[in-house]
Amino acid sequence: MTSVQGTAIDIATEDGVADAYLTHPDDGLPHPGVLLYMDAFGLRPHLESMADRLAEAGYTVLVPNVFYRHGRSPVFDLPEFIDPAARPQIWEQVGPVLMSHTSDLAIRDAGTYLRWLADSPVVADGKVAVTGYCMGARLALYTAGSYPDRVAAMAGFHGGHLATDAPDSPHTVAGNVSGEVYFGHADEDSSMPPEQQRLLEETLTAAGVRHRCEVYPGAHHGYTQADTSAYNKEGAERHWAALLDLLGRTF
Repeated sequence: MTSVQGTAIDIATEDGVADAYLTHPDDGLPHPGVLLYMDAFGLRPHLESMADRLAEAGYTVLVPNVFYRHGRSPVFDLPEFIDPAARPQIWEQVGPVLMSHTSDLAIRDAGTYLRWLADSPVVADGKVAVTGYCMGARLALYTAGSYPDRVAAMAGFHGGHLATDAPDSPHTVAGNVSGEVYFGHADEDSSMPPEQQRLLEETLTAAGVRHRCEVYPGAHHGYTQADTSAYNKEGAERHWAALLDLLGRTF
C-alpha cells in the first residue's frame, strides 16, 4: 500500500481563507489532481480518510471546507456517528449554512481551488478530476460545467436536486462539460427522483457528453459516508470501483 502524506492547509479566496485537507503519495513526485467536494456535514475525519484512500491509489487530493465563510472546520458540532433521525437538531445547524452556499459562490470558489491545484508542485500538469458527495455532487457538476478547460473527469455520488426547474439548477451547465462524467444515484433518495435522473441524463446525452448514470439499488442518500446512518457498504464499495475506474481511464 502506498504511503501517503496528509496535511491541513489554507487557501486564500476572494472572500477569506478556506481551510482544506491535502493528501498525496509520500514519494516527492507530482500526481494527478483530484478536487473532492464534501457533503453537507462538512470536512471531518471520515472525508479525510476517503481522500487518503484516493491518494493511496496515486492521486493528489484536495478537500476544501466549502463552508469556510461560516468558520473553520468543524463548522458544526457533530457526533462521531451522525444519525439525523436520532438527532434532528443537526439540521438546525446545517440547513441555514447549506442554503447560504449559492451557485455563484460555489462557482467562484471552484475557480480558486482549481487555480491552487494548477499551481501546486505536488499536482501533475494538466487537467484534474472532480468528485463530490451529496451536496458535493452539485458542486462537482457546477465546477465541471463552469471550467471545462480544467476538468478532465467528474463524478457525483448520491447527489440531490441536480436537475430541477430552478434557473441555476446544476444540470443547466452540464452541456458545457468536456470531460467524462459518472453519476451514482441512490435508489431511495427523494432529493433525486426518477424525473430528475431522466432530465440530467437527457441533458448530458443531448450535449454529447460522455457519461454513465447508474442507480444503486437499496442505497439511501449518503450511502458512501461510513460515519452516518445512511451508509451502505455494498454501495460504498461499488462507488470506489466506479470512481477509480473513471480516474484510471482519465489519467
